[in-house]
This record gives sequence, structure tokens and C-alpha cells, in this order.
Amino acid sequence: MSENREATFEPRRLRLVIIFILAALVIFLIRVFDLSVIKGQDYLEKAEENRTGTITLHTERGIIYDRNGFVLASNIPTYNVVITPALLPDDEGDSEDIYRRLSDLIGVPVSNGEITDETARLFTPCNTIFGIKEIVYIGGSIAPYDAVQVRCDVPRDIAMVIEENQADWPGVGIEIIPIRDYPTGVLTSEVIGFMGPIPAALVQDYKDRGFVPGIDKVGYSGVEASLQETLSGTNGLRTVEVDALGQVLRDIADPVEPIPGLNVKLTIDTRLQNAARGALIKHFTGWNNFFGEERFQNGVVIAMNPKTGEVLAMVSLPSVENNRMARFIPAEYYNQISIDPLKPLLNHAVSAEHPPGSVYKLAASIGSLNESIVELNEQIECPDVGKITVLQKFTPNDPGIPQDYVCWRRDEAGNRTGHGMVDWHHAIAYSCDVWFYKVSGGYQDEVPRGLGVWRMADYAEALGYGQVTGIELPGEQDGLVPDPDWKRVNVGENWATGDTYIASMGQGYVLSTPLQVLVSFNIIVNQGKYMQPTLVYQLLDSEGNVVQDFEPRLKWDLTKDAMIPVYDENNFATGEMKTIDPQVFVEAMVGMRMVVTEAGGTAQAIFEGSDIETAGKTGTAEYCDEKAQAEDRCKPGAWPAHAWYVGYAPYDDPEITVVAFVYDGTEGSQVAAPIVREVLEAYFLLKQADQAN
Repeated sequence: MSENREATFEPRRLRLVIIFILAALVIFLIRVFDLSVIKGQDYLEKAEENRTGTITLHTERGIIYDRNGFVLASNIPTYNVVITPALLPDDEGDSEDIYRRLSDLIGVPVSNGEITDETARLFTPCNTIFGIKEIVYIGGSIAPYDAVQVRCDVPRDIAMVIEENQADWPGVGIEIIPIRDYPTGVLTSEVIGFMGPIPAALVQDYKDRGFVPGIDKVGYSGVEASLQETLSGTNGLRTVEVDALGQVLRDIADPVEPIPGLNVKLTIDTRLQNAARGALIKHFTGWNNFFGEERFQNGVVIAMNPKTGEVLAMVSLPSVENNRMARFIPAEYYNQISIDPLKPLLNHAVSAEHPPGSVYKLAASIGSLNESIVELNEQIECPDVGKITVLQKFTPNDPGIPQDYVCWRRDEAGNRTGHGMVDWHHAIAYSCDVWFYKVSGGYQDEVPRGLGVWRMADYAEALGYGQVTGIELPGEQDGLVPDPDWKRVNVGENWATGDTYIASMGQGYVLSTPLQVLVSFNIIVNQGKYMQPTLVYQLLDSEGNVVQDFEPRLKWDLTKDAMIPVYDENNFATGEMKTIDPQVFVEAMVGMRMVVTEAGGTAQAIFEGSDIETAGKTGTAEYCDEKAQAEDRCKPGAWPAHAWYVGYAPYDDPEITVVAFVYDGTEGSQVAAPIVREVLEAYFLLKQADQAN
């Protein structure tokens, strides 16, 4: 039998076994080489990632002050109740006892809801139907050593009770998260704005910059948004070693400390802001009581220093209560204000475009004098019938259709009447429509060469119309200074004769924001100097040291910077540019002074008896927007109108300019001018009080 077994043994089989073993060894070695050499670095990095973790050290957002140091936006603590699942007692009965006692304190049920794949996937701490047990179970299954929020924004006294019981309630703690607080609320919300979660479209961008989605917030409106980079600061970072369950074992690198955001001191004076808002609301209430309906609800007041560009007050009604957005943005409230036709989310001072009406006439006034269209004392007739008739033409060869252009003035019986013979100064004082028609568009032999649409647009743009100011607020609009090219592209029609006449009145296609209107007057009363409008007075570090101080910035000087195109006798641009004679601005101020001092001046009655040497210009701008159309109010000859008034003081050395705009406010002289008077009076009373102190 031994001989038979030896005979059946085959060396070939042994070779196969050896080959198999060698092949397996080669495969093993190749795999080892692949894992250790080719992919070794990748696996090493993954192992390092599993071994290490990062903890964000949240920074502190900068505080916002007014120019006098009054706090407008600060950070206050909010208290969240959290549980770290891994630190709870091992005994389930002890944990249940903690749950019951905690439930009685914070009002979250011990157990509620059923955990399924779907409900677990949609689980969001502090905004869930689950009870404490379910919240802890979900949190523990994900990261047992990470604290999970059970109840957010609890009162401070409850937080203190939990802190006192931490020895008896292991695993239960208080998480302190700073939130934004706005002490002045709606008084300054149009300027300050509010914050919200990082938008989904920007999550990756903010993550790359060290922000934590779901925890860190960003500015949504106002200076909270426009100064986001300045206020936000930079988060810090801890790099730590963790075990398989995520428990922190030790720091493995020096922590990167957070850098606090800069504090911002605004140019706003909260006291004047309060006076401006109060004046607007007071007159809204008075007129609404007079009409017996809530007619006036939308308006703007802005006060500035024309010499420096500082915004002293900016009121936009209606506005939002930004403190309601501090902890989270309530969906119901946000939806309500989003669909509100009065658009409270919009800062109407910089984002609403309206026809400026007669306040826009100063562009034609300055242009007509600088271009020698008329002489300063030249008399132009505004007929007794209060109108002129002009051939409405769309092309030079068009035979034209007679069209009446009327003046605003009426006699005591309500019949239309004219201003008689009017010179340059009185045209401003009386706001004589016919004078501006003739000077802007020309009229027979009396004014053979009018200013014309192109030159009128040039002077309007030199005064800041048709462009954003660059103020530190989001959503600023640029308005519209129309010309024939714009009309052909956007309306599909040629420019008509009457378009020039109407544009000179700040009507037709002309649009402006209240801030642009005020800026145009700043340039005039500042003798042609356009100072950059600003809300930022100072930037300060967390220790209160001034990092950046305010310096007025000159954008241009119309008396020195050649910005006005030169036209030949055929009204073709020559390519040359010129300045504006400084005396033109002096005369414009004389005309605006007569608005409040001369009999017949459009604001003389409102400012009669005032101790302030002021000047200004009224504006009444007819409009026909979607709201007016829906109410069937756009009737020829009786369109609704907005109210405007711009005033400044002192007349001989202006240190404050104020614009008031009232949507659907009818007459600027009756509705807007009294608001400006109250704001000017408040400014000088505050100045007197400050000097006394």
C-alpha cells in the first residue's frame, strides 16, 4: 500500500500549489503596495480626519452706534437648553428622572412623536414635534458627544436654574448664543436693517470664509447687509483629537483666536431721526383724520449736511420691526410684509423711484442761465389764461397737433390763471410752469431757442440725477433722466415736442429717488460741490480705538470740473466740455429764498413767522402707477399727485438740507413743506441744547 501511495503522488500538483501560493503572495504584495504606497497618503489623510476634528470659535459682531454714541445694534445673549447624550447617566431610570424634571421646567414633553426614516431626516433642533427622549436618541445616534438643542431661547431665570442643577443633571447644559438686539427698533430699522440665516445660494462661499451655516447669520438689509464684511469679523478655530465616538481628547494645535468685527459709528443723530419720524407720522395722522381715511401711509424724510455729505436722519414709512427678526425670521410676519402693497421691506429713501415734479425744475433753471437761454432779469409772460398752446411734433416734418400746456395756478374761484410777467428768480419762487415750458422747450419768438432735452439732461445728471449716489445701503436705484435715445429703445417712439416740456417739470418719464432729489439741492447750496453721501462716521475696534475716521469726500465741483457738454448752434455736441458759472448757484439760492419770503412764493405761508432763515423748493408730481390704475384714479386733468419739499438752513451758510416726500400727498406746499419746517426747527433746537451743554 505504501508503494501504491508513492506511485500516485504527482510533482505537477505540488507545482500548482506552489504557483497558487506565490500568486496569492504577489497579489497580497501588490495590494499592500497599493494601500501603503500608491494610496497611502490618501488613507493617512482619512485616518487623520477621523482622528482630528475642528471646533469653530465664534466671533462677536460689531456694534452699531449713532454719531453721539447711542447704541443702535448690539449683541445680547440668548440661552438654549442642550443635552449631551454620552454624558447622561448610564442608568435609564436616572435619565428618565432628568427628562421629567427638565420637561416640567422648559415645557417640552418627555416623549412625543414617532421616529421614522422620514421624520429623522427632517429633524431640526428647537423646531420639532419630538419630545426630549426622541431628540436625545437622534442626537446620540449621530454624535453622542455633541450637544443637541432641546429648547431654544429660554428666559434667563430658567437658564440659571439649569446651571444650578448641572451637578444633579449630568449631560444637561446651557448653550449661550449671541443674537442681535436693536434698542431703537422701528425708529432706525430702515437704516440699520436686520439679519438672517446664510442664504442657500451663498452657503459654500461663506463656509470657505469660516462661517457656520445654521448658526452664523448675515445682514439682510440696511447697513447690517451693506457693512457685512466690516461688522462680521472672523471666526476662530480649535483643532482637536477625538475618539471614535467624537469625544474631544486634546488640542493638537494652537487655537486660532476669533477676530471681532469692527464697531461702526453712523452719521445718524437718533434725536433728529426721532423728530423726523414724529413729524411725518404727525402730519400723516392729521391729514388722514381730515380725509376720514388712511390716505397717507407712505413717505420719506432725509436730513443731510450738504458740506460733508453726512446723513443726519433717514426715515422711510412704513418700516419693519427689526427686533422681530432678531432670533429668527417669523414666516407669517415676513410673508405679511412681503406682500404688503406699501412695501415696508423697501427703504423708500433710496429704492423707490417717483416723478420728482417741480423740485426737478432747478436743473432747467441752472441750465437756462448758464447757457444764456434767458437773462437773469428778463421777463417772460405766463398768460392770464394760465396756458400756452404748442404744436406736438414727433419729427421735424410732422405738421403737429395743437397741445395745451397749463400752469398750476388757479384763482379763488378755481379757474386757471397765470403769473403774468416772470423773471428768472420769480420763476423759482412761484414755480411757474409756463415759464419752464418756454425756457426748456422754446416758444415762438419769445424764447426762440429753448434749453432742449439733451442739455437739460446734461444739467440734471450734473446735479446727480440718473445715477446711484453710492451711499452705504443695499438696493439703491438710479432713477431716470430720459432722452430721445432712451425713448426709442424703451418705448418704441420718437421724442415728442411735449416730452421736453413735461420733462422740465420733473414729470413724464423722469424718475428719481428722494435721496437723489436731496443730493441735487446739496450740490446747489454747496456752490456746485458734490460731497459723497455717507452713513459711516467712524470705524472702531473692539477696544474703542478709531480705525477709520470720517473724511468728507468731494465727488466733483461743477464750477471747476468741466462736465457740461458744449453744443453748437445746431444743437450738436462739439466734444468740448465746460463748467457752471459759480454765480448761477448764488442766484439759484436767491430764488429759493424767495420761495419762503416773497408774497406768492409757494412756501411763504408755511414758513411765515419762522425764526430760521431758510429757503427751499416745493414740488407736486402727478403720477399714474399700478396702484392708482387699480383704483381708477388716472383721469386726464385730475391725476393723483405726490408731495415734495426740499428746504435748507441757514440760507446764507447752509448746514442742513431736508427733503420730505409723501406718496399721494397732493400738494407739496401744504403737506411736505410743514414736515420740513418741523425737522429744521428740531435740528436747531438740538444744536442749541448741545451748545448749552
